[in-house]
Amino acid sequence: AAAECPFCGEAAGRELEEHVRARHGHLLGAPGAENGQHLYECPMCSLTCTNIQILEEHVDLHLEEHNLSEGTGKCGNIRDLELAQQLQTEEDERQRSEVEKQEREEFKKLQRQYGLDNSGGFKQQFLKNMEREVDRGRMQPFEYHKRKADMMESLASGIDDGKTKTSGVIEALSKYYQNENKDVRHVWLSAGVDHFHSSLGDRGWGCGYRNFQMLLSSLLKNSFYNDCLKDTTLIPSIPKIQSMIEDAWREGFDPHGASHFNNRLHGSKAWIGACEIYSLLTSLRIKCQIIDFHKPTGPMGTHPRLFEWILHYYSKDNEGSAKVVCTSKPPIYLQHQGHSRTVVGIEEKKNKSLCLLLFDPGCSSQQMQKLLKQNSDGTGLKLLRKFVGSLKEKQYQIVAVDGVLSLEEKAARCSASQVLTSEKIP
Repeated sequence: AAAECPFCGEAAGRELEEHVRARHGHLLGAPGAENGQHLYECPMCSLTCTNIQILEEHVDLHLEEHNLSEGTGKCGNIRDLELAQQLQTEEDERQRSEVEKQEREEFKKLQRQYGLDNSGGFKQQFLKNMEREVDRGRMQPFEYHKRKADMMESLASGIDDGKTKTSGVIEALSKYYQNENKDVRHVWLSAGVDHFHSSLGDRGWGCGYRNFQMLLSSLLKNSFYNDCLKDTTLIPSIPKIQSMIEDAWREGFDPHGASHFNNRLHGSKAWIGACEIYSLLTSLRIKCQIIDFHKPTGPMGTHPRLFEWILHYYSKDNEGSAKVVCTSKPPIYLQHQGHSRTVVGIEEKKNKSLCLLLFDPGCSSQQMQKLLKQNSDGTGLKLLRKFVGSLKEKQYQIVAVDGVLSLEEKAARCSASQVLTSEKIP
């Protein structure tokens, strides 16, 4: 390509130097004083060059820079937009990655919290906690081996070892209320119930299983349920209860709930709730219902409708003027987020306020034993009493037993449980 003049852009070919001298000599510097060479001054920045080729290359750099700046001016907005979009995409990707990481961590945390992290079940926790007790000097090695042997025997038989059981509390309460003359107008008590508390093997997650043991202890004392419970004459251990719930799932009860646990409870520390209790009882042909108190019905987040429902449950068919009414009603399973308890009675005060009597699996045998020797002032009842203002969880569920199912009714309830198992109180 013909060389172009850096001053006027005209093609000059090989005669560029002569062209520059002839046409643009007035722009060039004077000849070099020392060596007689011409000095060529850049028309853009006044830089002096000693050679026309050097000047040409130098001017070309100016022109390239100029073209670049023009291109930036024309396409700058587009490039800025592309850059902004790229930065936004990278930021979105970073945030999405952070959210996914947090979700994974939260999911693992929930798995640990609800015993679904494959960290073992009752047996593993029992042994680990006993080893910890030995390490801390709270348990002698010989006691460790004895309790381990007892635990292994209980697991093999499927029968609870009874070491966390307290019997006779309902009878003791009945005697206390007969003599109480302060502010209780009426009290209704459930049929006899044994209290079971959490042990080294299920502490922190076993409340649902322990409440089922309490409910079952009452049903086993009632001949009305003998036919339903002919295969369950003794209180089952927690691992056995887990297997019984899995059996109910295999029959078709609550497939949605079963999928939550991946159809497996045995060998885990999984929490259970009202739906699992309902499925298990119904699979045994025990007639029951779930009532869902899904929102507060009183001021300051209270649930007076819950108390009214329980009062009706115990007082129905047990009306009269007697102060203490020992009913034949089984206790009620009470569930809220994170914990469950067993309702064993209800008080009606002289001012018409209501107070539930609850067995809590978190109470130890030592605490429950004190109720067997109830003082006349009733201070020990603080362990059981819950007034309306004491129950302020957002939602409660209860499972109430009310009879026996035929095989046809059981099948119908199995089908119904695949759609809906609870009734909501508005």
